[in-house]
This record gives sequence, structure tokens and C-alpha cells, in this order.
Amino acid sequence: MNPLLQDFNTKYNTAPFSKIEPKHFKPAFEEAIKMAKKEIDTITENVEKPTFKNTVEALEFSGNKLSRISSIFFNLNSAETNKEIQKIAQEVSPMLSDFGNDIRLNEKLFARINAIYLQKATLNLSLEQETLLDKNYKSFTRNGANLNKEDKNSLREIDKNLAKIKLQFGENVLAESNAFELLITDEKQLDGLPDGAKEAAKLFAKSKGKTGWLITLDYPSYIPFMTYAKDRNLRKKLSLVFGKRAFQNNKNDNQQNVLDITKLRYQRANLLGYKTHAHFVLEERMAETPKKVIGFLQNLLSKAKPAAQKDFKQLSDFAAKDGIKNLQKWDGSYYVEKLKKELFDLDQEALKPYFSLDSVLQGVFTIANKLYDLNFKEVGNIDTYHEDVKTYEVTNTNGDFIAVFYADFFPREGKRNGAWMTSYKSQWEKEGKNSRPHISIVCNFTKPTETKPSLLTFSEVTTLFHEFGHALHGMLANTTYPSISGTNVSWDFVELPSQVLENWAYEEEALSLFAKHYKTGKIIPIELVEKIKKAANFMEGMATLRQLSFGILDMHWHGKNPEDYTNIKEIENNAFMDTKLYPSVLENCMSTSFSHIFSGGYSSGYYSYKWAEVLDADAFAYFKENGIFNKKIASKFKDNVLSKGGTEKPMELYKRFRGKEPSVDALLKRAGLV
Repeated sequence: MNPLLQDFNTKYNTAPFSKIEPKHFKPAFEEAIKMAKKEIDTITENVEKPTFKNTVEALEFSGNKLSRISSIFFNLNSAETNKEIQKIAQEVSPMLSDFGNDIRLNEKLFARINAIYLQKATLNLSLEQETLLDKNYKSFTRNGANLNKEDKNSLREIDKNLAKIKLQFGENVLAESNAFELLITDEKQLDGLPDGAKEAAKLFAKSKGKTGWLITLDYPSYIPFMTYAKDRNLRKKLSLVFGKRAFQNNKNDNQQNVLDITKLRYQRANLLGYKTHAHFVLEERMAETPKKVIGFLQNLLSKAKPAAQKDFKQLSDFAAKDGIKNLQKWDGSYYVEKLKKELFDLDQEALKPYFSLDSVLQGVFTIANKLYDLNFKEVGNIDTYHEDVKTYEVTNTNGDFIAVFYADFFPREGKRNGAWMTSYKSQWEKEGKNSRPHISIVCNFTKPTETKPSLLTFSEVTTLFHEFGHALHGMLANTTYPSISGTNVSWDFVELPSQVLENWAYEEEALSLFAKHYKTGKIIPIELVEKIKKAANFMEGMATLRQLSFGILDMHWHGKNPEDYTNIKEIENNAFMDTKLYPSVLENCMSTSFSHIFSGGYSSGYYSYKWAEVLDADAFAYFKENGIFNKKIASKFKDNVLSKGGTEKPMELYKRFRGKEPSVDALLKRAGLV
């Protein structure tokens, strides 16, 4: 019996991970696609005239089994993958692409949707129903419903190819990251590295049956080494390997994949009547057009560049005292940390004892309770896909069940780098029952050692707050329809809940709740809090320029005609021309491992991090004016942003919360750029 095709019969209907084996997935996908097709046939063969209920709503709740299987499978492919799962992903992705096109190119189905859309003014629909109808109509028209048969076949072929190549891109990046290990046997080469990082490296070497210290490209290993290791040659070696992932003309090379993805996206957009992929994507975003995005990025660039150049000169002058005549990329983190320590007397390592992972996690739980009346109880009766994953039952102060929350914090071989929030089940309401969501956050923090718990850098603290902000958006969802619930919002709005929560990590009133020394239990001293706040904008010009450069690179790939593109490095150099500070490194290329835009969902959308920063700075300014735990403001944010998903236009939701449109001034002020 295939557990994926049975009713789960678990508490809260959670996924029965321990019963699921890779061999179950492909037959489950095949059967679930058949089931979903039958549900579609029921809609199209209905002899009754099309209504919102028998067509739009029926379509919305079709394919539920397929959605659950897909979410389980693709989340595992990111967090706990292996060769077998990757092979299945390559096989099922074209099947899913075909199925998606079977729906979007179904003429009978579109005829029914179109008939309802044409009479929507007379249907007395709720705002949420109207949004769902618009979304459905656009999903057909924006994905080929009006194309002729030949063009529809071309679209299918493009989508199938894209699905496979995007998967291959991600697999190559993971393979390249896993392929490198630096075994150090001379402890002198670890000079400067904090004891915790050394202990973790020694433990990892031991787990691999080796003697010495093992450094990898996983963030908890790579970042401390680049930040603290005095050995410049080793920093250079590590930086070069990290920077040339999937850019080595080997079996994991992504150069052709980048060109293929970009060109296929462009051809797809053209086929659908759009000038570029960015024009297609941005039509449904707050920003609306590539011109507006480029204008936004250039405006911030004009403010950030002078500050960045000033930062870079200060850093170069400081490094010159150490005999570094030409500051390179592998020097940046090291000298930023040294200079920060000198200017602010702030040592990141001195902060870490106050940020044990368990304390920080309890801290975000407490903040969620004070703001949104949520309670988190760790439970052991919810199945997981790895022993490291913790599970929580989330309730409100009335004891009502709100969500299941999974937390997966440590790196391992089958897990991609970075941090993300995801969902195993969306929230929806049907037949009077509010079906609650299953939400997960996945990070890569330093594992506990034999002598220490997992201790976070302050940057990791803000990462945890960021992902938990996304999780709140998912957990507090309260809409009727799954496709517009939770984080199913405009991509340049989705980062608001995550980025706004980061602000609490800098506030003494919040830090006092959880920043306690893991040995003594003492609350973080006020002088350290003040140093954190003073250092918050340190090198912000350079940090902003870096983020803007990624957004500009994204628009170079997706906002232009890429048909003549042949040399990836050349495209990248052109994109980075106005944001370049460090000398170029010939062997390195960012695009070949830029998973956000080539295998993730951020193509033509990387600007949204900065776009959302404008929103989050403006939103947090509202909290600051009224108190960071002001229940009234928190309720407005919950009721108008967190619970509403994509039921309305984002700017309308934001204005209802804030009372006005956001101002860029709050961001510039917070970043110290004015």
C-alpha cells in the first residue's frame, strides 16, 4: 500500500514521513494526476451552465491529493534529498509541467471560466471570490489559453524543458557544494577561528573518520572561516572554490543551463505576447513593470553608492595598516569584522553565548505570543523526515488549534544551503471547517558540539527572525481559498512579514526576553545591546550595494533579449559595472550558483528584498511610534496583512494597516543613507 495515496490518519492530518519511501513517489504522482484529471473532467462535462461554485470553486479545490504529494516531495528534495529522489524529480517534473498545461490549455475549462469572468459585475461576488476569479482568468490568459494549437504545443515543450533544467541547476549547485572539503591538520592554519567553529570542524572531521579539522562550503563552516581565519591564502582558496561553484566546465557546470533557462523564459514570454520574461512576471507584482523596477534600483543605487565607496575606502585604509595593498573579496568579511571590533568594541563571538538556538527560538515564540497571542508547544507525536526536525503545536490564547510548525535547523549532506520557509499544507475554509496549515522553516546553523549548545551569530539570529516572520504569515492565514492563502501573495510583498520581524532582534525590550547567557542565564548587558544598535548600520552602504547588484543582475538576465547571450561572465561583468567595489575574480561567477533566480522563485523578483525593506522600515516605524509590543498595531498588522494572504491588492492591504502608502524615507534613515 502506498502511504501517499491513503488518508494520512495522523494527528492534524500531517504527513506520515516515516512510512514514505522514495519508491512511493512516482506511482503516487501518476495516480494523483489521474485523480486530478477526473476532477477537471467533472467540471468541464457538467451540463449545467458555468457558475462560480461549479467551476471556479470546484477548480480551486481540485487536485488536493496531488498538491499534498508535491509539497512533501519537493520539500524533501530541498531539505533531505539523495540521488534516488533527484532522479525521481527529473522524471516527475515534466509530468507535472504537462499536467499544469493540460489545465491551463484546456479549452472547455477556459470557456467556462471566461463565461463567468464576462459576467462578474452581475454575480455579487465577495472581494475574495472576485480575486480568485481574476487570478484564475489570468492564469489561463497569461499561460497560453488564447494561443493557437501550434503555439500551445511550443509552450508545452518550453515548460517541460524549463522544469527539467531548473531542477538540474539546483542539483549541480548542491553537488558542487558537497564536493569540496578542506582538511586542515596544522592547527596554526586555524589562527583567529573561534573555539566553537574549531570544535565543530574537528567534530565534523571525526564524523568522517578523519583526523584534523574539516572546513566545507556549508554556511556554518564557510562563513566563520572567511570572517575570522587569519590565513589569507586559505581564505582565498575557500573563496575561489565557493565563487566558482558550477562554473568549472565539469559535469556540474551550469553555464549552459543559465543560458537555456534565460532563453526559454524569454521565448515563453514572447509566445504569450510579452516583451521579456520580466514584463511577463512584473505585470502581476506591485512594481508592475521592468522600467519601474530599474528606476527603483537606480534610485537606491544613487543614494547607496557614495556611502558604499566611503565604506570601501575606510575598509581598504584599515586593511592597508595590516599590509594589504589591494583589498580582495576574500579579505572583506575578515576586515569588516576586525574594524567593527575596533570601532564599536563589538566582537561577534562575545555575542554568541547570549544567543543559544533554543533561547532565540523561545524568544521568537514569546514575541509571537505578545504580538499575536500564539502559543507554541513542542510535541513528539508528529512524524518528521529527519531526527533533527522539531515539531510544535501552535494554539491561540483560547486554546484553538492554529497550525503545525516544523523547525529544521542544522546542515547535512542532503540539504541545500541557506534558509527558507515552506508549507506542507495550506490553510483553507470549506463547508464551515477551517483547515489549518502545516508550516516549516529550514535553516543551516552550527550544530551543538560535545561541550556547547548551538550558538548563533547575530546574523543567524536575524535569519531565524526573518524565516519565522514568513512562518507567521503562513500560520496566521485565514482565508477561504488555498491558492490565495498565507504566503501566496505578490512576490514583492511576501518579504514584508519576514523583514519586519527582524527589527525586533535589535530592540532591548525584545532582547531582554531571550538573549541570556547559555551558562549563567544572565540577560545580555545593556552596553552590548547598545553596541549592536550602533553597529547595525556599519558598512550598510556596501551591504546595500551588494543587494542592489543582485537585483540588477537578475534584470540583466530577465529584462532584456538574451538570444545573443553566449558568455555568462561577460553578462555578469556588464551587470555589475555600476556596483563593483572589489577587483573582479576571473575564475568566479555568481550566476551559475544564483539559485534564487534560476531554480527558485525569484526570477525578475530579486529586487523585492529591497522593495519590501521600504515597506518593513515604514511599518516598523509605526510600531516604534506606538511601542513595539503595542497590541492595537499588532492586531492591525495581523488582520490586514498576515491573515489576508493574497485576497486583495497588496498596497490596499498595506494602506489599511498603515493608513498611508509607504515612504522610502524610513528605510534611508534606518540604513543611515541620509
